[in-house]
Amino acid sequence: MIKKLENKVAIITGATSGMGKAIAITFVAHGAKVILSGRDEIRGNALSDELGKQAVFLGGDIRHPSYNEQLVTAAIKHFGKLDILSMNAGILGIGSVTDLPDELWKNTIDTNLSSIFYLSKYAIPELQKNKRSTILINASIAAYKSFPNHPAYCASKAGSLALMRQMAVEYAPQIRVNAMCPGPVDTPLLRNSAQAFNDPEKAVENAANQTLLKRLGESNDIANLALFLVSEDASWITGSAMTIDGGILNT
Repeated sequence: MIKKLENKVAIITGATSGMGKAIAITFVAHGAKVILSGRDEIRGNALSDELGKQAVFLGGDIRHPSYNEQLVTAAIKHFGKLDILSMNAGILGIGSVTDLPDELWKNTIDTNLSSIFYLSKYAIPELQKNKRSTILINASIAAYKSFPNHPAYCASKAGSLALMRQMAVEYAPQIRVNAMCPGPVDTPLLRNSAQAFNDPEKAVENAANQTLLKRLGESNDIANLALFLVSEDASWITGSAMTIDGGILNT
């Protein structure tokens, strides 16, 4: 196998489950060294042990600027440089506009959007030291398609695309900045999202059937796209949001 990320160093947020975990495993398989970020210490340390010396887990709360700064410091301390940001941390913040508690709105925006700003702010000076650095944001089709009882989630994902495009303009040509917009992927987050509907199991089944490919996405589907976008295979792609949704936006 050709290793597409040999000698690259990445910070991966949301790395303890779902898409972020699959991305971490894929990046390491392709030669990257990774700083794993997440709040679940048990799962984070287990993944770090599984991946071996190419991975270091640093637990914390991505909503806090100081933690994001610590992630960058850890990359330099353990691996000497930083080439890639892969930002996948996310929560749902379920509830209608009139019912959603103010604190849950804030937590959702801070987790899904503000954390991207914080980590990018501290990482970009290090990314600029390399010739070919990349930032990849894991957004959602919720940036384009509205879902019941997901106002904070939809707003945060739309905001992440705007921030992606702005950073792509600001830091070109040295840093490429892109986003992925997954549709219904079979992860714990999808199952939690379905709780916003009257029949959660039926909602998941309907999501699969509404895709043109008649199945839910898998975390590895997203990891493969992430690998492409941060590798030299995508060297002429920046400022782009790649939809990966089984065709559901076309239905």
